[in-house]
Amino acid sequence: MNLLEPQKVLIADDDAVNRQVLADLLKPEYTVLLAKNGEQALERIQRHAPDLVLLDVMMPDMDGYEVLGRLRADPQTAQVTVIFISGMNRPEDEANGLKMGASDYIAKPYNATVVMARVALHLQLVRQRRMLERLANIDGLTELANRRRFDELYAVEWQRAQRNGRPLSLALLDIDAFKQYNDHYGHPAGDRALRAVARAAGAGLRRPADLAARYGGEEVVLLLPDTDAVQARHVVAAILAAIFELQIPHAGSGVAPCLTVSVGGATLGGNGEESAADLFEAADVALYRAKHGGRNRIAWRGVD
Repeated sequence: MNLLEPQKVLIADDDAVNRQVLADLLKPEYTVLLAKNGEQALERIQRHAPDLVLLDVMMPDMDGYEVLGRLRADPQTAQVTVIFISGMNRPEDEANGLKMGASDYIAKPYNATVVMARVALHLQLVRQRRMLERLANIDGLTELANRRRFDELYAVEWQRAQRNGRPLSLALLDIDAFKQYNDHYGHPAGDRALRAVARAAGAGLRRPADLAARYGGEEVVLLLPDTDAVQARHVVAAILAAIFELQIPHAGSGVAPCLTVSVGGATLGGNGEESAADLFEAADVALYRAKHGGRNRIAWRGVD
């Protein structure tokens, strides 16, 4: 979530005049998307992920109630905030819309002040909710994703890889002799070193689907969807080089005069029999080999 970007509002109404009136009202403050029927609304919600949907109840072919039902049934859109807009202004109409899961109900003809106030209120709530969700998924020390977030995304990406027959690579990075580093330089310095390693790991990932997360202690996990073992090792090697180039002094290391990391990795095989836990264990075993093979190196299942 970029707090500097305008929030997105989708207006779904089969009446072109109504769409234009609302668009003209909202465009000075928000990014406005338009849809003229239910099918178009669903497609644009999936594609653009608006922060708020102004949804006309009465539309041909697929009315607002059906659109809302489909949104709530899909995990990807279940949390989208929807305000019904309708010429039906009886209390029971409003109550029915709210019972179905709409966040608010605006009756036609519109009052510009009321529309702006309600849109602003619900977008503020959306912003606050997303900020809380982001904080719940971030490690406070390194500002990488936390273990909870990794576990969630790992389950999703593993299932996708199995379903589509695509590669999925996983790598575990562990700082070499980190206990000795903390003993020699102190825990505040250890925290700074861990943050530097985390920044290098995060900066080494170029695609939006890639993830770097703090898994625990001084261990960082990399999740690389649609990445085979050769590609993954290339990414990891670049990260190791970037960490070495930081030249963080480490007098207690038996490997190098500066801080280094060891990496163990594994790539999902094509036999369809390996579980998510098996893949993670394979990366962990590879990390053990890297540690006991001299450290400051990469070990990868089936490649090295």
